[in-house]
Amino acid sequence: MQWEEVLAPRMGRMKASEIRELLKLLDQPDIISFAGGIPDPALFPVAAFQAALTSALAPGRADTALQYSVSEGYLPLRDWLASHMTGLGIPCGPENILITSGSQQALDYLGKLMIGANDTVLVNWPTYMGALGAFNAYEPVYDRLDPRENRGAEEFAAKAAEAGGRVKFAYLSVDFANPTGETIARADRERVLNLADDLGCAIVEDAAYQALRFDGEPVPPILALEIARKGSIEDCRTIYCGSFSKTLAPGLRVGWVCAASPVIGRLVLMKQAADLHSSTLNQMAIAEVAAASFDAHVAGLRDVYRARRDHMLAALTREMPAGVDWTRPEGGMFVWITLPEGMDGADLLARSLETERVAFVPGRAFFADGSGGNTIRLSFSRADEAAIDEGIRRLGALITRQMG
Repeated sequence: MQWEEVLAPRMGRMKASEIRELLKLLDQPDIISFAGGIPDPALFPVAAFQAALTSALAPGRADTALQYSVSEGYLPLRDWLASHMTGLGIPCGPENILITSGSQQALDYLGKLMIGANDTVLVNWPTYMGALGAFNAYEPVYDRLDPRENRGAEEFAAKAAEAGGRVKFAYLSVDFANPTGETIARADRERVLNLADDLGCAIVEDAAYQALRFDGEPVPPILALEIARKGSIEDCRTIYCGSFSKTLAPGLRVGWVCAASPVIGRLVLMKQAADLHSSTLNQMAIAEVAAASFDAHVAGLRDVYRARRDHMLAALTREMPAGVDWTRPEGGMFVWITLPEGMDGADLLARSLETERVAFVPGRAFFADGSGGNTIRLSFSRADEAAIDEGIRRLGALITRQMG
């Protein structure tokens, strides 16, 4: 069978995730990994989930946990999420919530919902590589969106028309972004709202790290700012994507979309066609653990990750040579490194694995145009203080040699 002859052309746009490949290195005991932006499993609320799963499988509940269910998601979980979103300044009801199999599935659905061949998606430079992977199959064109700039709607629209489509949505990782760790300021979020209104396009707000703020004042979600302008979620163009993967447990694959009910209704049709519904058992467990201890558990995560971030920033200050710059995130899991011009992050990774046994993610994969070769992403979420000290020492020494 010559499979290339029957595959759709879009398969040529789909590539393996560099992060998924690098995660395989975690099984090698001598590797110090700053690669995967994944939670520390030592912090999972295991006992709470054991109790929640036992409860879900108890007589009288097991038939619900193990049976087919509605595509929208488990109602008690959607009720909890509606209350949670209201606390973020986004008043809504369960009809505004769809449960997805992680927020990655939400990004795939939103790409399928809105992108036609040669339509334009506005993204940060760099942006989350998983979003690019989700959108690529639908054959978009990417244009650079920097919320701090004042590019007018006419310029974006003209460029999109020249490419053969129109601007469909702006995708933004808003808090402690993957990969940079940076947060979009309130004024810049307002500017994006103005731009989207002028373009008549949607906004996809990726809030996967929103709960992991260590320092500074919280910034209202874009959807909250839009509701403050327009009065109701039903009048808003922003689509909020959330996840329990960074706060409770990524393996259960529970995320959500919060949006105007017409958007949710169309996404439900996609859910029905794709997988009918996300695991009800997992949703029941998440609902019970979130209702009992979400805020307290996340507060504990913030304490641990804050200490690791501080330790990594101190190590970078101590070990990195002049000419290397990095971000100083107020939360999340990532520090973004800019290397001197001419140094390539992928080449550096190859040398680092060979000589230093330190893993990280080269930055090029986060750029829609393949630029950014002199950048790398470090994650501090799984590394203890000793690993951070030793890993950054080795990496700093390697970069110094490469510069020489």
